[in-house]
Amino acid sequence: MTDPARPDRTASGRDRSAAELVAFREDGLELSTDPGRLDLDRIHRWLSVESYWAASRPRDVVERSIAGSISVGVYDGDIQVAYGRVVTDRATFAWICDVFVDEPARGRGIGRWLMRAIVDHLHSLGVYRMLLATRDAHELYARVGFTELIKPDQMMELDSRVNPP
Repeated sequence: MTDPARPDRTASGRDRSAAELVAFREDGLELSTDPGRLDLDRIHRWLSVESYWAASRPRDVVERSIAGSISVGVYDGDIQVAYGRVVTDRATFAWICDVFVDEPARGRGIGRWLMRAIVDHLHSLGVYRMLLATRDAHELYARVGFTELIKPDQMMELDSRVNPP
């Protein structure tokens, strides 16, 4: 949200960067990359309690992950209803992760809108290679263009939780 007195600043007083993303839907939902709007308590609960991929993730780890990423929140008024995080160099590559829509807000197309906005935003930065991982949301991600790995034999993984060094 732009501060009318200072069009180069967000409502929270931060300088607006060229890479900031703000979008609105007809039903009043707002999507924003303003880190000042993020509800850290809610995001931590979603990830550490309600998600399968980040179960028991400590609050300080959530905060550090947000600090090193582009975070996108979806808001219904002052209430955050969805979240997505992008780890990127803002030039060639992005890893999209921690996508979560609050249970009461599901079924309204919010996840698809969030993902479409993230992909479009990354394209505007010149980022065209994006990866993500999912156990159960393949259909959602396919709707915004994601496919299975085209050349899985060229991809490798190091997960020290599974294979300690």
